[in-house]
Amino acid sequence: MSLKTKYRDIIVPKLMKEFGYTNIHQVPKVVKVTINRGLGEAAQNAKALESSLAEVAKIAGQKPVVTRAKKAIAGFKIRAGMPVGLMVTLRGDRRDAFLERLINLALPRIRDFRGISPRSFDGRGNYTLGLREQLIFPEITYDSIDQIRGMDITIVTSANSDEEGRALLRELGMPFREN
Repeated sequence: MSLKTKYRDIIVPKLMKEFGYTNIHQVPKVVKVTINRGLGEAAQNAKALESSLAEVAKIAGQKPVVTRAKKAIAGFKIRAGMPVGLMVTLRGDRRDAFLERLINLALPRIRDFRGISPRSFDGRGNYTLGLREQLIFPEITYDSIDQIRGMDITIVTSANSDEEGRALLRELGMPFREN
């Protein structure tokens, strides 16, 4: 069962009952997923930027955008306009496919995995998850990487509170650990 049909047929009626919504449009949904990777070393190492672009494109199924420094920071040896990271925003079918792979394939592959923290919500129902390595994604092989790098994944929902966002993600299959 795809994420879209599961959401429509199972999650919407369950959340309407749980939160007492009167209209199906009040039920929170996942708006977008943003994958972000900071690359401080890209300023000195152009190869790090290229390999990261290829990796994130493979993981997301969409080409990332290079983010550049807005102003110079001498302590970090960064000038304005230097590449400092990359990001990709997923919506629609790509978002659903990525979430499915993240929940069912990538997260269970993390070493000593006991679930993700239920506390990483921002107060508006959006969830941010930091990953330490890219090897948990099945698209990435150990031989193809030059260095282990992490990334931040933000799941933006239309929920009004953390409680609603947590309920939505739990129903989608996010493995939250019990605190």
